[in-house]
Amino acid sequence: MTTLSPTKARANLTHWLKRAVAGEDIGILCGDKVVALRTVSVFSEDSDYAKREYGATAAELGAFTKRADAELKRDRKAGRMTRYKGDFNAAIKH
Repeated sequence: MTTLSPTKARANLTHWLKRAVAGEDIGILCGDKVVALRTVSVFSEDSDYAKREYGATAAELGAFTKRADAELKRDRKAGRMTRYKGDFNAAIKH
């Protein structure tokens, strides 16, 4: 494994990332630990995420979505929730 300091890794990060993608073991020191650079699979579908993170089935996710939508609808109808119609950029400026 090639082990680098954060400073050395940052100086040529693209180079080290490409080597990691090619299968080489690359590690970056963080205190007394080594953090490995590795590729990972990314899933964008909600059902995959819910299953992986929470063990929820597609049916459970569907039931949750249905309950959440109904709750939001009730809150909007009761006036407990309204849509923001202002400028989002202005809202975050202080």
